Amino acid sequence: MNKFINETLVIYISKFTNTKVIKALKDGMMFSLPFLMIGSLFLLIANLPIESVSKVISESGIGDVCSQVYSSTFSLMAFFTVIGITYSYLKNDQVITAINGALTGLAAFILLTPSSKVLDSGESVTGIISKDWTAGQGMICAILIGFLVGYIYSLCVKKDISIKMPNGVPSGVANSFSSLLPTGIIITICAIIYAICHFIFNTTFAELIYSVIQIPLQGITDSFFGVIIMTVVMSLLWWTGVHGGSICGGILSPILQANMAANQKIIDSGLPLTIQNGGHIFTQQFWDNFLCMSGAGIVIGLVIYITFFAKSKSLRSLGKLSIVPNIFNINEPIIFGTPIVLNIYLLIPFVLVPLIIGISSYLLMYMGILPLFSGVMVPWTTPPIISGLLIGGWRVALWQFVMIVVSFVIYLPFIKKIDTLELNKENQK
Repeated sequence: MNKFINETLVIYISKFTNTKVIKALKDGMMFSLPFLMIGSLFLLIANLPIESVSKVISESGIGDVCSQVYSSTFSLMAFFTVIGITYSYLKNDQVITAINGALTGLAAFILLTPSSKVLDSGESVTGIISKDWTAGQGMICAILIGFLVGYIYSLCVKKDISIKMPNGVPSGVANSFSSLLPTGIIITICAIIYAICHFIFNTTFAELIYSVIQIPLQGITDSFFGVIIMTVVMSLLWWTGVHGGSICGGILSPILQANMAANQKIIDSGLPLTIQNGGHIFTQQFWDNFLCMSGAGIVIGLVIYITFFAKSKSLRSLGKLSIVPNIFNINEPIIFGTPIVLNIYLLIPFVLVPLIIGISSYLLMYMGILPLFSGVMVPWTTPPIISGLLIGGWRVALWQFVMIVVSFVIYLPFIKKIDTLELNKENQK
């Protein structure tokens, strides 16, 4: 079994995670993270759950300032995504003019998104960049364009399709001219795509991608079985020693962030955030603050046991070292220190705890017992209960406390067995 995992499974998974596309996706999505966090912070300030404070913020005009910050950060996530993915793809390919390629990706994205909008009055406004498409609705389109531009631009560089400048010309000028042909080729290709979508399908590329790919993907990931599948896959990857959070999170993040942005759009429209109004359950906050609370496997119950109740010195020492990082959702010391990796005793609870939590959380939100998440996010290192209070109020904070209890109860018989084995080893020595 170990031989199959180490010599076959891990090798193929590592090859997959090191492909250009996956590396560009993981690295590129990180570009949008600071803006999402800042936007979420100002959104939280504008919508504090304390009525008296919220009223003062609204009447003083501070709320309008916060909304402007939010719309200039969170609402531009597709811009940051297309720039980040294109840049990461080219940087990984060691293209010197990667920043020029990233800007080309942004230009291509704007070219392929709607430039007009019909107002409620029926009047059509043209020559605009609609924030409907710079946020959640444009995420999958931004990712595809980032890959497309990165590939073509890199190919042009490798094939030496560029204008060469004489020696002595400043590097800034030389880079601009060397980027001229790749940029021209990419923009021309995008113009052809735009024309085909416009004249044949009477739509834009972004709208086509949204209806054909993004809506079905959001539906699949937001389903009950989508939560189950991704939870189990992440846990199993971690158990084999592969960074499951990085792989699953990198692939899921665009969809989960699009779901989150769609929820905030419902709130902005004045409607209650409910499933009946199109609200999504499986969002970035669901992933960060439920499925990955205290890290993959929701190991906080295990950490509490080995810190305060373990009899073996080795486990107790590990608990003292790992409890503070684990409070901030960092669980690598436990994953590799216990170890959980390839530990047959801990495989069942490591998969079972997040699976039970994921299923329970989904059902509680589906029934309306827990609220759906808006656009408010907190850093993934925010401790449990505090994070729940900030993103969903007292009900989510209380549920996170229940999650900690569930984690402790399920891990208890398994970690006690390991504790006994470790204690016997120490007594023999």
